Order: sequence, then C-alpha cells, then structure tokens
Amino acid sequence: MVEIKTDAALDAMREAGRVVAQALAAAREAAAVGVSLRDLDAAAHAVLDKAGATSPFLGYQPSFAPSPFPAVICASVNDALVHGIPTDYRLHDGDLVSIDCGAVLDGWAGDAAVSFIVGTPRPEDVELIAATQRALDAGIAAAVVGHRLGDISHAVGAVARTARCGMPTDFGGHGIGRQMHEDPHVPNRGRPGRGFPLRHGLVLAIEPMLMSGGRDEYRTDPDGWTLRTVDGSRAAHIEHTVAITEQGPRVLTLV
Repeated sequence: MVEIKTDAALDAMREAGRVVAQALAAAREAAAVGVSLRDLDAAAHAVLDKAGATSPFLGYQPSFAPSPFPAVICASVNDALVHGIPTDYRLHDGDLVSIDCGAVLDGWAGDAAVSFIVGTPRPEDVELIAATQRALDAGIAAAVVGHRLGDISHAVGAVARTARCGMPTDFGGHGIGRQMHEDPHVPNRGRPGRGFPLRHGLVLAIEPMLMSGGRDEYRTDPDGWTLRTVDGSRAAHIEHTVAITEQGPRVLTLV
C-alpha cells in the first residue's frame, strides 16, 4: 500500500535525510588511499550515533540475503554496483567508490547514495558519475504532481541509454517513510504517462545505478549481497530521497 505523507511528516523526514547527508559526507571525507572500507563505515556510524539516529541497513535481511547486513553503509568499489559490504579492503588510487546510507530519526527514514573517485580520476569514471548524476537529476525533475511513476522511470532510463550505460535488471528506487523500503517500486526504465499517479506527499527514493559496460546483467558475490557487473566494467550509484509536493520536488537528503 502506498502511503501519502502529511506536511509534518515531510518535515520530519527532512531531518532524517539531513542525518543521511551528513553521514555520507563523513564517509566521503574519510575516503583516501590506504583507508579501509570499515573506516568509512565507522565514520558514518559516528554521525548516526551523534544525531541519535539508527541505521535501517544494520541487521537488515531481505528475502534474497543469506545473512543480515553487517554495517550502516553499503560500500561498493569499481565493478561492485550496489550492496557492497564494508571490509578491510583498503582504497587504492583511482578507485571508484559508491556509498549508500540510511538513517531513521524519530520514526522516519532517509536514504541516499553518492559515487566518487579516490585519488587520481580516470576520465571515463568521471563521465560515468556525471551520467548517473544527470539521470538522477532528470528523475527528480519528473517527480511533480500530475505526472506518473513511469515519467520518473522514463527520465532516468533515457539518460542512461543516451550515455550507453547498462542498468541492473530488477533493481531501482522505492517508496520510503516509516520503513526504508515501501511501495511503490521505482524502476529505472519505463514508459511515460504510465503507473502510479504522483501526488503531494508521496516520498520516493530515486536511485539510478549505471554500468559503464552497457550491459544490464549483473552477478552476485558469494557473500550474497554485493552485486557486480558481469564484464568487470565500472559502476556508479547516486540516490536521493525526494518528496513530491505542490511546490515541486523537495529533496530531503541534503545537508
């Protein structure tokens, strides 16, 4: 069932989203050559603790997962697309890192992701991240009252295909509110003018995931969580929690 939030709920979700943005900023600031993924997780965890927030990631176990998720961030490097588990892996010069983080504050959830390069950037990685950002921006621009869910999906997918990037089959964005994952599912491809009508108070996590190799297939690591490109090409993931309002899209996961 799709829940429409009150204006007071949107304001509360904005505060949860602010904590997410701060946690992502802390993880990104900590990222440097030689720093471990566990260190990035610790930096984000400290922000959540200071804000009095909890993590919807830590201990989360959806039906596809063999074990509960053990961290407050997903840390996906290079050909890892999403859901990477923070490990003792130490970052190398030129690594492309995607960090996904959530927070629950006063009963409301926020969810966002960033992608960035550690050290010396490769031009193709810079363009991949830029294309992913353009796809997110297009999706947010389509998140207006009177449109339908397919308009968001089409906007995201059109940018990805123009950039000749792949998008993982079966994965996309989602509704969000009291729970991190709520209805509706937000595909990263779709037909304009189709799907659930966008109304004031609907809150969505919009999250393009682009694979530079152009293929939509992915594989799952033995850990049961980490998704990787099948051809070893690099991937990027950027996400915001966005409220549809009569005044236009309201991004809730900003500092």
